[in-house]
Amino acid sequence: MLKQGVLIAALLSLAAPAAAQEKQPPYWASIASGEAMMRTGPGKNYPGVWLYKRRDLPVRVVKLYPNWRLIEDPDGTRGWMLVTLLSDRRTAIVKPGEPRKVHERADDSSRVSYLLEPGVVGRIDKCADGWCRIAVDKRVGRIHTSDLWGVSEKEVVE
Repeated sequence: MLKQGVLIAALLSLAAPAAAQEKQPPYWASIASGEAMMRTGPGKNYPGVWLYKRRDLPVRVVKLYPNWRLIEDPDGTRGWMLVTLLSDRRTAIVKPGEPRKVHERADDSSRVSYLLEPGVVGRIDKCADGWCRIAVDKRVGRIHTSDLWGVSEKEVVE
């Protein structure tokens, strides 16, 4: 009886992480690999339509299919990608237009640390009240969520 209880506990502990990975769309993710193929359908037998060569590029997952995700990229292109090519790591890309200010603190009156050009991808965390902490290489600062694609303006990211 004890062995059976231990077996059940072990199986439940394995099921919990798998359930945690099954987020409900839409949600944000990023490309985990240096090369990731977008396809017209959820299977390797479907034609590839786009080969991404930009690790950490943010994508929006809009639909689930076993082992596949329908994603949308920053340009609005939609297609299917194998789930193992995606990461939960939060990233964002600077929206088109003028270079964006990165501040020392989440305050427009704080010192501007540097500017980010459109198309720059950074890792984000600690998003709240219209600001995100962004890291690009070894530079870190705060940027308006409205300047980024990969985070919703009212979203809170830990």
